[in-house]
Amino acid sequence: MTYANLGKTDLKVSKICLGTMTFGQQNSPEEAFAMMDMALEAGINFFDAAEMYPIPPRAETQGRTEEIIGDWLADRGTRDQVVLATKATGPGPAFRHLRGGPDYSPGQLRLALEGSLRRLRVEQIDLYQLHWPERRTNFFGKRGYQHDANDTWQPNFESILRTVLDFQQEAKIRHFGLSNETPWGLMSYLRASENLGLPRVASIQNPYSLLNRTFEQGLAEMGLREQVGLLAYSPLAFGMLTGKYLGGAWPANARLTLFRHYQRYNSPQSLLATERYAQLAQDHGLSLARMALAFVNAQPFVASNIIGATTPAQLRENISSFDLRLAPELLAEIEAIHESQPNPAP
Repeated sequence: MTYANLGKTDLKVSKICLGTMTFGQQNSPEEAFAMMDMALEAGINFFDAAEMYPIPPRAETQGRTEEIIGDWLADRGTRDQVVLATKATGPGPAFRHLRGGPDYSPGQLRLALEGSLRRLRVEQIDLYQLHWPERRTNFFGKRGYQHDANDTWQPNFESILRTVLDFQQEAKIRHFGLSNETPWGLMSYLRASENLGLPRVASIQNPYSLLNRTFEQGLAEMGLREQVGLLAYSPLAFGMLTGKYLGGAWPANARLTLFRHYQRYNSPQSLLATERYAQLAQDHGLSLARMALAFVNAQPFVASNIIGATTPAQLRENISSFDLRLAPELLAEIEAIHESQPNPAP
């Protein structure tokens, strides 16, 4: 495993990050403990969570993921070995069970942070992130920005960063990151930080995979020039890029089988592209999952690749992608598929 500083911070994070959104829903506490043990043993020092996890979000399970991680940290005594990241939930009708309707006002962010600290059983979070923007913009698969002149949202970048500064001065968080953000949003935070001497964005957690390379269109250049690393989520597109859903298959207990309403990655165009990538991997004697993850690992703007799994075998295969280097001719063939069918699952 290799490690590098996240953005301009002193946080040294592993190239592979353990995603935990299945803990407490698809995975029992015992299974989650085993996977965290395996990840740490493999050199993964970076774990990512969110206050709304597990997925799908429900009032009766909300916060269970953080509780399981907190129990593991306490049981194993591993807090000093893990860079711990979590996220505050943004507004939306599906999240009214959280804090009476979440937003990023100072009081709401404090409630969110205090809840995460309590469930994780820690005094400080290493990377505290906003899960998605408050304003109406493009995220979670939305194509084509449509400006709403009647949107009542008012820019609050300064207010958020001053709240982050308060949290840092109280030693409750170390660094701050964004998620599902746009180039305009990221630049607005960076500008406010520079002009006002406020905390700087360390990372941006957005989707990136063979089926969704939209990060390359604007955010990749910003990330590299501004030293804001991408934490790539859904690098296997909810398991689509394992190939297990091809041919009309719906494996028992698989994520898209259990939760059919998650349709971001299982459109006809995504299935077609996945078939082509699967054939390419087979032609080169590789599993599709390892090829897909190795592609993400190789991108210079990716600070860490967030992998998830529901079984030890899946996690073992996903971790093994770290050692895989894709040959130039294979990368050229990946580009050819992408050129003919770009971003089928934005």
